[in-house]
Amino acid sequence: MGNHSNYFHLHMVSDSTGETLMTIVRAATAQYENIQPIEHVYPLIRHDKQLSRVLEEIESAPGIVLYTLVEQAYARRLERKCQDLGLPCVNVLKPVYQVFHSYLNVTETWRVGGQHVMDEEYFQRMEAMNYTMLHDDGQIAGALEEADVILVGISRTSKTPTSIYLANRGIKAANIPLIPNMRPPRQLLKARQPLVVGLMATAERIRDIRQNRILSLDAKSDNDTYVDRKSIAKEIAMSKRLCAEHGWPLIDVTRRSIEETAAEIMDLLRKHKNELKETEEY
Repeated sequence: MGNHSNYFHLHMVSDSTGETLMTIVRAATAQYENIQPIEHVYPLIRHDKQLSRVLEEIESAPGIVLYTLVEQAYARRLERKCQDLGLPCVNVLKPVYQVFHSYLNVTETWRVGGQHVMDEEYFQRMEAMNYTMLHDDGQIAGALEEADVILVGISRTSKTPTSIYLANRGIKAANIPLIPNMRPPRQLLKARQPLVVGLMATAERIRDIRQNRILSLDAKSDNDTYVDRKSIAKEIAMSKRLCAEHGWPLIDVTRRSIEETAAEIMDLLRKHKNELKETEEY
């Protein structure tokens, strides 16, 4: 990459969805403040003609090449082309394969898209996703006892995206908004099996998100308290009191990503399930 440019071409070649590559790339590029990759993603590369088009694209826009190709003939062809062009080309899973092979003394089965097989875990994720979408924002409160996790919090505390992330991990997640001057649903207060977790953020953070939300919708708020800092602070205090009264853990999401919040919730859920199991044994 030239010294005068902060942009570079980044080619991601996969015989599956390409999600693994994109996750790795985002994690890596996040460590460099002053560069911006121009991403070229080539998923589901499983035929010679597809790979030929990819090689043409790489030649026309040289840059870093990362790949996950199970078919070794395709991998060798891609690597030879990059070598001829003088470009870096990396099989991002190769170091992981080598560690597994040396430590476990097992060989690879080389299944394309093996992580996406429609097994029991897959259907569990689909069931969790369906449940979560049906129980978003307080919908169908009567089925809350079926949830693994119930997230509660005032408006704009990332309840929905966190619920969807958890569902993608096979966790049935409902979320309930806490609304000023309104009692939470009776079913929430009576729930015993699910883990209930409160989400909160600073008043400044919530105010900024709510203001941006109104602007993005090109709408005017008829209720000034929705974006009033003092009113928001009262909402936060109300949610804190509710969580304290019921012994619900409370997570401050102000400076947390969705992934970080979900990781803490999953850890809490493991402990919660262990406690339920111990109670049942007694």
